[in-house]
Parts: sequence; structure tokens; C-alpha cells
Amino acid sequence: MVAELSITSNFTFLTGASHPEEYMQRAALMGLSAVAVADVNSVAGIVRAHTEARKIAREVADLAAREAEGRLIGPPAPEGTPRPPSAEIRNVPRLIPAARLVLSDGPEITALAATRAGWARLCRLISRGRLRASKGDCTLRLEDVLEGMEGLELLLHPPARALDWPGDFRAQAARLARRFPGRMHLALAPVYDGQDARRFALWAEAAAALGLPTVASARPLLHHGRRRRLADVLTAIRTGTQVDALGRAALANAEQRLRAPAEMRRLFRDHAAAVERTEALAARCTFSLDDLRYEYPSEVAEGESAADRLARLAREGLAWRYPEGAPERVRRLMEHELALIAKLNYEPYFLTVRDVVAFARSRGILCQGRGSAANSVVCYCLGVTSVSPEIGTMVFERFVSEARDEPPDIDVDFEHERREEVIQWIYARYGRHRAGLCATVIHYRAKRAIREVGRAMGLSEDIVAALSSQLWGAHGMSGTEAERLAEIGLDPADRRLRLTLELIEEIMGFPRHLSQHVGGFVVTEGRLDELCPVENASMEDRTVICWDKDDIDALGILKVDVLALGMLTCIRKAFELLRQHHGADYTLATLPQEDPRVYEMLCRADSLGLFQVESRAQMNFLPRMKPRCFYDLVIQVAIIRPGPIQGDMVHPYIRRRNGEEPVRFPSDALGEVLGKTLGVPLFQEQAMQIAIVGAGFTPEEADRLRRALATFKKHGTVSAFRTRFLRGMAANGYDRAFAERCFAQIEGFGAYGFPESHAASFALLVYASAWLKRHHPAVYACALLNAQPMGFYAPAQIVRDARAHGVEVRPVCINRSYWDNALEPDGRGGQALRLGFRQIRGLKEEDAAWIAAARGNGYRSVEDVWRRAGVAPAVLARLAEADAFADLGLARRAALWEAKALRAPAPLPLFAGELDGEGIEEPAAHLPAMRLGEEVVEDYVAMRLTLRAHPVALLRDRLTPPAAAP
Repeated sequence: MVAELSITSNFTFLTGASHPEEYMQRAALMGLSAVAVADVNSVAGIVRAHTEARKIAREVADLAAREAEGRLIGPPAPEGTPRPPSAEIRNVPRLIPAARLVLSDGPEITALAATRAGWARLCRLISRGRLRASKGDCTLRLEDVLEGMEGLELLLHPPARALDWPGDFRAQAARLARRFPGRMHLALAPVYDGQDARRFALWAEAAAALGLPTVASARPLLHHGRRRRLADVLTAIRTGTQVDALGRAALANAEQRLRAPAEMRRLFRDHAAAVERTEALAARCTFSLDDLRYEYPSEVAEGESAADRLARLAREGLAWRYPEGAPERVRRLMEHELALIAKLNYEPYFLTVRDVVAFARSRGILCQGRGSAANSVVCYCLGVTSVSPEIGTMVFERFVSEARDEPPDIDVDFEHERREEVIQWIYARYGRHRAGLCATVIHYRAKRAIREVGRAMGLSEDIVAALSSQLWGAHGMSGTEAERLAEIGLDPADRRLRLTLELIEEIMGFPRHLSQHVGGFVVTEGRLDELCPVENASMEDRTVICWDKDDIDALGILKVDVLALGMLTCIRKAFELLRQHHGADYTLATLPQEDPRVYEMLCRADSLGLFQVESRAQMNFLPRMKPRCFYDLVIQVAIIRPGPIQGDMVHPYIRRRNGEEPVRFPSDALGEVLGKTLGVPLFQEQAMQIAIVGAGFTPEEADRLRRALATFKKHGTVSAFRTRFLRGMAANGYDRAFAERCFAQIEGFGAYGFPESHAASFALLVYASAWLKRHHPAVYACALLNAQPMGFYAPAQIVRDARAHGVEVRPVCINRSYWDNALEPDGRGGQALRLGFRQIRGLKEEDAAWIAAARGNGYRSVEDVWRRAGVAPAVLARLAEADAFADLGLARRAALWEAKALRAPAPLPLFAGELDGEGIEEPAAHLPAMRLGEEVVEDYVAMRLTLRAHPVALLRDRLTPPAAAP
């Protein structure tokens, strides 16, 4: 048996030319006993290799069991049909977690994690190097390695093309050999330049002198030789050159690939012992990622266990949520949930989320849990969600299931302007050595692949632009290749163009770099940097781990999603304005419920600026849907999605709702599943129940279907369930047409479908925003403007809609405006909306704060603002362009003239009030007044909105045909 101990995958970004999964598959086919995926200063691809190894092991075990029982996998395949990979595999290669350490002042060393302690040491070492550097870089030094590498086996890599050891390398190798006796090895790796035999002999002789045993490695960059071209393209992208100009940086051949045992023995025929040592060394590395035992923070407080604390807080929350007494059904649900949570030991996780939410509320930060967490009475009583689980048909097992044996996933939305406060509190509470954000792997998709591969292949910018805009969609080729190329004026027979298209297809899905997850936090009881390396994010004061959501799911690691939502910012600001101006204290849970006037407004599609129902598609659907209760809003949110639309669910639902067609169910069992949605599956929970009730899926199979729905865009695995689904429906007596229609609807969820609980959480925000707009339009418009940017609509449209609802909107004023838009008495017992300085393009909040702070009883002139507020003349010019000095009797041109005269950066200390900024007296200027059309144009230039006239009003006489002659 032979092992490969130094593999470079494509998680050494723009260098390795094969996925970790491809290496595992290829190693299994070749019969390698073990492989070590060792990316440069990184373990980002390890989990993917580990997951693939487990998958291969399951397939091999299943194949062996079938063969032992004499069962065939299926009918014999036609001659020439390739057999599935698992049919060729008889051994499963063991994965050795590793990393190749590239030192700034020393040699390259591959570190193999032999034990759990070694893995912890490797993760801490990589963390140290990455936290020293900016995002994406790692600065490791020889002294970091010499401090200690307990639990690691080390492979020292000599200079690649050297025929003798340089003196500094020999000295460093001697230090390492003395520091790590018995654990340091010299790696022999071919360069394929005709000098390998001589090089191996010299290296082996020098290694023997230092007491270093040799091991053999192909140091593959490719899992298969056919990836050589792509490897050169990756090098060209990395170095910013074209493939034609790579020179020696290009691979001379395709030999640097994963090698079978027989090939390794041939390459190292004079050093057979080095080949055999790979197996012995691999056998000493017993650590597996399966050995990682993730420990969630215990959340024990003041001697109270997590279980006791959760039960106490949940029961206190029950009294808070139901002051007149909770219904018996809710009490039973809560006790059931607490029992299941205790059985699975998830109490600390719920407490962490509760504490995060409690901190946010203590700071006045509006937040709400969503997703399947809204299925939970416990989450409702802890204040994590604001939707009662009595709504709809939600079940706790959709959220936490003993059968699935997987951690729950609670998503909590916070105000987008203040989420950073919550993130920094989590870092402060747990420490950066115990908390970090997940990574997100940015993969090559069509646009980036065309742009970067096209440039590397030497295509001109206009050809790259044509390919990007016309030939490709979001995920790949669209239409017939030759026809599309001809349509955009390109030659389908051109060799370079065809090769470029092949390489674009090949690079699709390759990792490009790591980014940070939108808000997924991993927190640990012990050191996070001993579980996984931690590194700096591009954003200041943020640190991330190198594994993404799928990786931590595969290892059973919990995360807390701290997400941002702009509408929460808007609603919180509206609540503050209501307290300030109306003395009304509202929360999401205490808003008046089921207000018929709110639903009447929604039935008119008067939803501009509302949450989720503001798009043109939603506005078109609202008058047809005619929502009259909260559950109608749940359906409204869920149904106008690509999934239900593509699954042809919208029109049947509306026809049945309007009585245009009868509501029929193919069976009583499916009637119970689809009754509330009139026989049309609209939610993911219903898709799972159809599979169980109609097609006879087991709960485990239904859960795999749910996962496929959730990851359809990334993996496209929903269709794999088609045959099983149709066969199961037929066995239960359903006709094929109905079964195919059901599956088409289920497939639609893969594009974008909501779970019912998620739709309910969003529906609450729909109702809250609609209630505010209906009863307090000035308050809502003010809050919405102050929460920008967000949503579909620009400030000009929000202002126009507010005026249509009777709100008086007043312009920006140097003596009355603040940074934020504000409410002020309108003189008729109501409120007017005063536009704030934030509406002026290019004006900074700091400058607006100085202007408001120095205003006192009001400014008298442009120069008065300059002297008292100390803002730059350029700021005054922006204010003048926005007509902010109109309250002083200054027209826009006159104010701008005065602002332009102030050319000094600050008022001079002498002669204040006698001379202008440069000591020159100027005569008064007589400027022509601006016409209405000019004023409107300048308003849009300065603020992107106007209160004067609609632009079309200025052209209406030209657009209206002349009246017919009598």
C-alpha cells in the first residue's frame, strides 16, 4: 500500500486544479491507502474531502452488502457504458488532515495531524499567521514552528529545482531535525526535468547525514492529467498574465498529478524505501475529523444548570406572552419541546440565542427570529420570535428532530444599522478565541469565469463582454453553442475560442476565495482556534473561521445566525417617533391585531414601501388575493416566489380561493395536508408531508428531500428523488399525471420556496409596516426615509407616496433640518415631514451634526453658517445646490454665489465680518431667477427628489394631443 502525503487542492486558490472530492474519488479508484490534502497555510478544503471519504465508504459498504447477499445493483449496463465509480472501488482511502506551511523566512513544511492535539496545534499555528496579516494572507516564521509541533508529523520540502542544498536551507533543516527528532522527514518529489534521479540521490544522501528519513510524494496539483490546461489558466489569473506569456511559470507537462501505487514505485524505483515509508507514516497519523468533539458553551449562570435555566425562562416567558393564562395546548407543546431539547442536550444553544436577543432588546435594538424557529413555543416564550406557533400547521419537529440527529438552526434578524453592536457584543462575551463568523466560499460562476478565463486566454475585452452579456446565463451555457456564437458575431470554429469555452465550463464551481458569512457565528466552550483556524475578515474588528455553512453542518457544529434586516430598522424608528410625538408605546407583539382598515389598504395594493409586498408582482397579486386575515398574509408572502410560480401554484390557488373551480383532494390523507392552502402545496412542510403521506417516503427520506430543496441552486439534487416519488405515488393509488404535477410543484421549491414558519415571521413584519403606514403615514414615511438605503423604492417615490396620503413634506432648511428626516407641527393639529440633510447627495453626517449644533437661534447668512459651524465652503455649496438657504430669502443661485466666494478653508482670525475669505470686497451680483424646470432638475441633481413639480408635468402640453377642431 502507498499513501500520498502532500496534495494541493483548489483551496490553494488559483493554484490547485482539482477539488478535494475529486482527489478522494481518484485515490479510491487507484487503490491508495491514505491521502493528505495539504493546502498552503490552510485547511479550508479538508471537510469536503472528509465528507467525500465518508460518502465513498458508505457506497463501498452498500456495494459489498449487496454482493454478499447476491443482489444485483440493477440490470447489466449496455456495453461501453461506464460503470459507476463505487463499482470499481474496493478500498476507501483514509484522509489525513494536513496543511503545507509556507514560511516567510524558512522552508516549506507539510504538517500532518497525527493526533487530536496535533490538529489543535496546527489550527493555532495557522491562526497565528493569519491574524498577523490582512485577509487572505498568512505570515508564518520559522520560530513559530520551532516553538512546538506536538502531535504533528512533518515533511520538509527541499528547494524544488535545486541539485544541492543551499547553505541556509541546510542550517534550517539541521535545526528542525534536532528540534523534532523522529517526527521530521524529508520529502522527495519529482520535478520532471530529467534531473530527478540525480536530485533524489543528492537529497537522500544529505538527509541521511542529518538523520532525516525520506518519504516519497508526487506533490500533485491535479487529480488527473487532463486538468493541466486549467492549471495554467489558474496560474495566469493569479499572476495577472496571459497563458501565452507564462513561460516557465506554466506546467511543462501533466505529470504533477495524483499517482497510483505502481506509478509511485516506478518514479522512485531507486528509493523504494521512501515509497514504503509513506504507508508507515500514514499509519501513525490516526487523527480523523470524526474525532473532533465540538463543545458548545455550557451557558451555566450563577450555579443554575442550562436545563433549569431554560425551563425557568421559558415558563416566565409563557406568563409574559399570555398574561391571562396560556391555552392548555400551548402548555403541552412547551413541555414537549423542553423534553425533546433536554433529551438532545440543546439547552445551551437556546440560551445563547436568548441572551443575544436579550442584549439587543436591552439596547433598544429591534430583532425577530424567523425560519423554522417560529415553529417553537420555547422560542416564542424566550422572546426570540414574535409569531405564536399556534398560527398555521407548524410542528416543532420541523425545527428540532430526534430522528434527524442534527442541531437546530435559529436565524435572528436585527436592525441593519445596529447589527454590528450585537456582533461586537458576541466577540466581547465569548472572546475572539471562542467566537468567529463562518466563511462563505466564493465560487466561480458564469460572469467571473468568462471575464477571468477570457482575459487569461488572450480574448479581447469586446469578445469577453459579448460572451458575458449574450452567451451565458447565471450558471452556464444557454442555447446551442455554435448558434449563439454565430449570433453575436463570433466564429464557432475558432480554436482559441472553443478552448476558452471548454476551460470556462471546467472552472465553473471552483473556489475563488473566502468571504465572510452574512452572520453565522460559531461559538465554543473551549478554544475555537483549536477546532478550526481563525483569520481576519476584510471588515475591521471581525474574525472568521475558514469553514463554511456546509462544512460545519457536516461536522455537527452549531452556529447562531445574526442577520440584518432593513425593515426592522424602519419599524424601530417608527416606534420611537410614535413614542416621541404620540406617546404610544408599541412593540411587534403589542400592535393592534387584525385591523380591517389595514387589510382594505392592502387589497387596494397600496403597498409602496411596505415589507415583502412592495414589488410589482406583489402589487399585482394583492387585489386578486384580497387578504383579510393574518394567515392570508402568510400565503401572500410565500406564493409570489419563483418556486410557487414555476410550480404553477399561483393560478390554481386563486381560482379556488375565488370559487372559480372546486377544491378537491385526491385522498383524505392529502386533504389534511393541503386543506389550509386549498389543495395547492405552498410551503416546504407540505412538500415533505406529500412525500410521506402520498409517496410513502420515510421521515429520513423526506428530510433528504428537504435538504435537496434547500440546496437546489448549489447542487441541483431534487430530481434524484423523482423516480422514487412517482413509484411511491403509484403504489398508493395516485395516477401518474397527478404525481408528476405534485413533483413539479415540489421541484419549484428548489428555486425559492418558504417554510410556513418563515413566511409567518415575515408576514408579521408585513402587517406591522402596513399598520404603521395606514394609521401614521407621516411617521412611517419619516422612518422609512431614515432607514434608507433599503427596499425597492427610492426616496423620491417614498416622498411622492407620502404626499399622496396627505402628508405635508417640507424641504431641507438650514435652520430647521437635522441629519435625519423629522416630524414637526403642520399648524393644523397634524404633523409635517421635514426633509433632513441626509437627503442631500454627498453631504456627510458629521458636517450636518456641526451645522445643527452651532445653529442656536438660527443662521442669518451663508457666511454665518461658515463662521459658526466651521464647515468647508464645499459643504456650503452642496447646501446651496439643494436650496437649503431658501428660508433665509436666498434663491439657489444667490446662495451658491455666496458659497463660492468663500474660498479659504476656514474663516480668517482678523477682520471677521469686514472682508470675505480672501480679503476682497465684491459688488453685489444680480443673478437671473431660475425657471421651474431648472429648479426641478437641480433638485434631482442635489437630492434625487423634488417637492416642486413632477418632471412630466413640465412636458404634459407636448405629450397631450391637440383637441380636435369642432
